[in-house]
Amino acid sequence: MSLIKQIFNIQSDEEFEQIALQLFNLQYNQNKIYQSFCDLLKVNPEEITSLEKIPFLPIEFFKSHQVVTGNFVPQQIFLSSGTTTGKNQSKHLVKDLKVYEESFTKGFNQFYGGVEDYCFLALLPSYMEREGSSLIYMTEYLVKNSNHPLSGFYLDEYVKLIETIKELQSRNQKTILIGVSFALLDFTEQHKVDLSGIIIMETGGMKGRRKELTRTELHKIYKESFNVAPIHSEYGMTELLSQAYSFGEGVYQSPAWMQVLIRDINDPFTFLSAQKTGGVNVIDLANVDSCAFIATQDLGKKNADNTFEILGRFDNSDLRGCNLLIN
Repeated sequence: MSLIKQIFNIQSDEEFEQIALQLFNLQYNQNKIYQSFCDLLKVNPEEITSLEKIPFLPIEFFKSHQVVTGNFVPQQIFLSSGTTTGKNQSKHLVKDLKVYEESFTKGFNQFYGGVEDYCFLALLPSYMEREGSSLIYMTEYLVKNSNHPLSGFYLDEYVKLIETIKELQSRNQKTILIGVSFALLDFTEQHKVDLSGIIIMETGGMKGRRKELTRTELHKIYKESFNVAPIHSEYGMTELLSQAYSFGEGVYQSPAWMQVLIRDINDPFTFLSAQKTGGVNVIDLANVDSCAFIATQDLGKKNADNTFEILGRFDNSDLRGCNLLIN
């Protein structure tokens, strides 16, 4: 069985760890940037025998280096939003888009069921304004593969969007309205509309367009304006090929091939137990051709049931497009 097939068929935590250690050795040997990082830490790969011993590459390396495992011509380069003036965008070189498609499709299926059962309505104006957005790629794929004639991107066409939603409600059609935080907020301010029965999924990111609101404040506005509870969320980023989902209250679940560990803020090589706040490290095994072990600039905590929460970001980190929300 190929490594990719193994990754997307993980059945247990033990299997996850086994494949993660296998992938660590592959990436240590074939990813020059990751190997150099490990060598600077004086890591002996033979001593890496558990998830907690694996070195996590700081996410900033995606801004300054080509983080690739092996040599290949990328089929796609995903770019971060690059909202901070003078800073380089993160670049994720994707060898095979089918891996990304399999990851987000199987992840969605795990938590929501078949893509073809839904109508997808997208309010992602800022992402439409630039090239190389992994979020736009995913959403376009979901829109197309839903095979629903009303699925699509609505930008600022709020009247048309409202009419579409009313038609979908009348048919009892399962529908997801996916949008960045500020776009959904703009919608609430211009129209108070009953979206009961519709799944509202925010992808985070005020992107400097608005005063930052806490997740609680933001979701309260959505709930009152849309007559919807709870508010769903998607947690993803340019440097990952997988997403976690929240069904409300900002508590995220990961697909079987993605796990989160929480590192001590003052000692990045020490990991914290449940309910303690620290830096979010992500293992995304779908990143088989880049780096699967990433130390993000998000702050969060992990719960005893392996769900996790995003509580904010390090003060010195760049603004990013996905989930800037402070708890």
